Amino acid sequence: MTHTEEHLKSSAFITDIVIGMSDGLTVPFALAAGLSGAVTDNTIIITAGIAEIVAGCIAMGLGGYLAGRTELEHYESELNREYAEVETVPEKELQEVKEVFAEYGIDDAGQTLLANQLAKDKKKWVDFMMKFELGLEEPHPDRARNSALTIGGAYFVGGLLPLTAYIFTDTPIHGLITSACITTLCLFVFGYFKSKITGQHPVTGALKVTSIGLIAAAAAYLVATGFDRMFS
Repeated sequence: MTHTEEHLKSSAFITDIVIGMSDGLTVPFALAAGLSGAVTDNTIIITAGIAEIVAGCIAMGLGGYLAGRTELEHYESELNREYAEVETVPEKELQEVKEVFAEYGIDDAGQTLLANQLAKDKKKWVDFMMKFELGLEEPHPDRARNSALTIGGAYFVGGLLPLTAYIFTDTPIHGLITSACITTLCLFVFGYFKSKITGQHPVTGALKVTSIGLIAAAAAYLVATGFDRMFS
């Protein structure tokens, strides 16, 4: 009988998609909703929305790139430190290897045997310490670039979805109603599949993502209309 294990292997990619798409659906929608309560021309909303999407796409992508570079630089720094430690204090490092095996219930004889075998290959020794002592996995060398493109692209796509409603309607209020319907559906579908992929309850996750987006949009709309009435 064949046993198939299903594990999420592209967690970094999924995380970037979630970050970009969730913000892309929420922020431009909230901006458009706020402007809908303060202006009378869809052109203003479309122009402001596109400007926000471009700026947000660049900012989110740059944030993803910097985070990816930081992760890689941190790993390389710790890797160099571990290589230095196995050279200068090998006895201490061997003891740390034994402590790792001890946590898995291996007796003293087994710990010594495994530690000595591992120490014969310096690279595997250091890789073992990086993973089991420090809890660090080697990032993909293109992690920063891929993260920037994924987050920025997801934000761009997510931001265009609520904004398209204002292109095909005549007034901001009609655009807002259409945009709310489109965005609610997109948030629910996105939240459903995101939760399904990450092992959460799909409907609960979908409702959570949808409610956050709608609350943000409602708050923006109320603030904009409130200030418009205050100063008009």
